[in-house]
Amino acid sequence: MVHPLVTQLRFARSQFVYCLVGVSAEDAVRRIEPMNCISWIVGHLANQENAYWVFFAQGLDMAIGLNDLVGYGRPASTPPLDEMWAVWREITSAADRYLDTLTIESMSKHLVFDGKPLDETIGTKLMRNIYHYWYHVGQAHAVREMLGHRDLPDFVGDMSKAFYYPEK
Repeated sequence: MVHPLVTQLRFARSQFVYCLVGVSAEDAVRRIEPMNCISWIVGHLANQENAYWVFFAQGLDMAIGLNDLVGYGRPASTPPLDEMWAVWREITSAADRYLDTLTIESMSKHLVFDGKPLDETIGTKLMRNIYHYWYHVGQAHAVREMLGHRDLPDFVGDMSKAFYYPEK
């Protein structure tokens, strides 16, 4: 059975995708300062998943240069939306291969980099990733409102795939 936090991450991802349905390539690169543009947000979330669940967890870097383009603290950029969605899909698919292996016991372990454990447990990193998605769902929704988009989705959406099940 998939760990409940992994289920919640997948739900947060689905709501992120839902939030951005219908965004055009042109609107996705429009920046309303000081916020980043929508395409940057897509790449930024892919970058976090690449770091946590692909690079640290599996020793792979599927997106060389992505951190320079959309990483935390980097200069603003306006990458093409189709490229950011492609890298997001590729990275989240690779991340899922690792996430599907997580258990209750693994949540209190630390990923290791350069022979040293990272500062947060796997469970804490997973929660950070989930909350990061929700932060950017709100931000992307606000950007869409400021761009004049109407009839935006309501949140939180259909919870039928994200029921709470107690850890066993």
